[in-house]
Amino acid sequence: MKLENVRAIVTGAASGIGRCIALELAREGAKVVGGDIDLDGLKELSADSKELPGEVHGLHLDVANESTVKDFMAQAYEKIEYVNTLVNNAGILRDGLLVTQDNEGWLRKMPTAQWKRVIDVNLTGAFFMAREFAALAIEKNTSPALIVNISSITRSGNPGQSNYSASKAGLDADTRTWAIELAPFGFRVAGIAPGLTNTPILSRVSEAAMTEMIGKIPLGRIGEPLEIWQAMRFIIECDYFTGSVIDVDGGAKF
Repeated sequence: MKLENVRAIVTGAASGIGRCIALELAREGAKVVGGDIDLDGLKELSADSKELPGEVHGLHLDVANESTVKDFMAQAYEKIEYVNTLVNNAGILRDGLLVTQDNEGWLRKMPTAQWKRVIDVNLTGAFFMAREFAALAIEKNTSPALIVNISSITRSGNPGQSNYSASKAGLDADTRTWAIELAPFGFRVAGIAPGLTNTPILSRVSEAAMTEMIGKIPLGRIGEPLEIWQAMRFIIECDYFTGSVIDVDGGAKF
């Protein structure tokens, strides 16, 4: 797919990787609808795209809310006429150990709400978005179409992130599953698994944990959103790439 022909929805577009992808797509002449719950961030995104060749429109989106997702899809089509690309980027962290014990011997357990919220946003939200996008693209015959899921190298497991790791592992499995299911309709489905990347989500990571994680990265630094975009660009332009996830992690394997 040529970049200038992209008509994309990018979730989690108000900051970090999503913001970078939305702006870089517009820089290449694409039309983008960015969704997020952060309305101020969306306003800044739209403002920063004004001088670019393409278009970026910001719309409120809670990916974990099924009815909101359906409404968002309808509005996206109104903004850019049709959609042929979905970037499932929205994600949150709510880290915590499954069970821990303090110095006095008291046991503490990860609250169910903490588990569920991450699964709802990171995995179920991506499912809602992919389902509604695929249904509309097939109905409106806008193939070839593309879904890119933003996963994480922690999908194989990372202490303190059982909820996050499970959500990203599930997203990887769905990447392969949807690639097979949707290929007859002219879809490609792929994924990107970033390593530690310089985004606002890292504000939840302690300094000690950050130092430890950087120490496990062979390149000795965290990644930048633009480096994730470079993988995204490859996926868009390579029409033979589907069903696989690209690791962009500086060589790290947590």
